[in-house]
Amino acid sequence: MNQDRRDRLRDAAIAVLAREGGRGLTHRAVDAEAVVPTGTAKNYFPTRDTLLRAAAERCAEQYRVPAATVAQTGPEAGRGPFDAAQLAALLAGLLRNAAGPGRTRVLAYLELRAEAARRTWLATLLDPVAAADFAAHAHLLRAAGLPAGPERARALTLALHGAVPHLLTGAPATLAAAGLDDLDRFTRELLAAVREEETG
Repeated sequence: MNQDRRDRLRDAAIAVLAREGGRGLTHRAVDAEAVVPTGTAKNYFPTRDTLLRAAAERCAEQYRVPAATVAQTGPEAGRGPFDAAQLAALLAGLLRNAAGPGRTRVLAYLELRAEAARRTWLATLLDPVAAADFAAHAHLLRAAGLPAGPERARALTLALHGAVPHLLTGAPATLAAAGLDDLDRFTRELLAAVREEETG
């Protein structure tokens, strides 16, 4: 099959998921988004599950772009020196990307995660994407010379993951309450909290 057209359909599936949600993902909607003849998406992805799989695989591919930025950060990657202030700026930039240029990909990914709650095979397919963030954030903490034990990497990762849906909805009162109305301040304060010594 034509790989360019296949990728065009996969990108269209992501756009439909982001705009219409999981219930709006149909072959006809993907055809319309990709501006291809009716039936094209069904020829490439015969069932809705294969369409979901195609979108999930495309999301995983797109995720590798920001993930590569993280992996190439810090002295270990020959990109030092690197400190806590630079890490805070990097994390703020990643959050801005999620709410800005990467918004379509992130919305589609969240829709896929909701679908995965009812489809074990899809959860298995998406699992490496989210799981990789824990190791990536531990790497960033180490690169910045900060404590990087598993508990700190978990706290950082879960806080960032939790921030993303709020950024996407953009509700002003919630953003202010969460400190997300100033992402530079948010990531600085988050790192300060992660750096605190454990008690007990």
